[in-house]
Amino acid sequence: MVLSATMLRLALSFLFVASSLAHAAVPALLQEAIAKLGKDTDRWAYTQTTIQKDDKGKPKSEIVMRFDPSKPYAEQYQVLKIDGKEPSESQVRKYRRMGEKRGERIDKAEATGVEPPAERKSLGELMDLERATVLTEDDKVVTYEVPLRKEGNSRFPPEKFTVTARINKEQKAFENVSAKLRAPIREKLIVKISSGEGQIDFKTVDPKHPPQFSEIKGTGSGSILFVPVGRTYEMRREDYKRVKPYGDRFDVQIGTLKALDF
Repeated sequence: MVLSATMLRLALSFLFVASSLAHAAVPALLQEAIAKLGKDTDRWAYTQTTIQKDDKGKPKSEIVMRFDPSKPYAEQYQVLKIDGKEPSESQVRKYRRMGEKRGERIDKAEATGVEPPAERKSLGELMDLERATVLTEDDKVVTYEVPLRKEGNSRFPPEKFTVTARINKEQKAFENVSAKLRAPIREKLIVKISSGEGQIDFKTVDPKHPPQFSEIKGTGSGSILFVPVGRTYEMRREDYKRVKPYGDRFDVQIGTLKALDF
């Protein structure tokens, strides 16, 4: 359903803005946390489980896959289980193609020095980080509210969404990022989103490196052609392993991509 997928992408895409940040006006703690995360996004292999449930909490789909950026691009996304079963040949090919497309983008960015333009702007590109304000603060953590830009933003109307980021002061790293729909929104006249929220929780995988995200949740309710619907998305990442990116095999450094293909 459009609703929960939108909220999940909204929360997830915050992670991929780091490569374009260099604004002195961005709060120092927020900027440092983003820089830490962006530097590490392509150096971890992990197992990812994505579960989608209906409005009664009944599982609709479950996908388990392994992502390993140290392998050749066609092998980086390895689907392990789909709804508890071994993947079919066509499903395996789909994930191989996902890795190939990722490699094509990276190779093009390496050759031109410019990342290919995205089909649409990510949340990170739409966030007005220079206008982030402190929402709450204590001795251990600070939570920022980050407004969205109006210009070129047809996906996430600023008046409809609230985005917050909680940062650990000692680690200077994210603990949680959340996005919440605060007013109903209609998409293409046939889909109405009445409520929804998404959040990312982070965990320390290795004390020598910044925390990585451990769980993403997206929930919401609304209607399609006036028929009430609701969905819940859960994405967990575990079994982290530090690796050397395949793109660095010739000691070539590339920029952080703003989005991943899943």
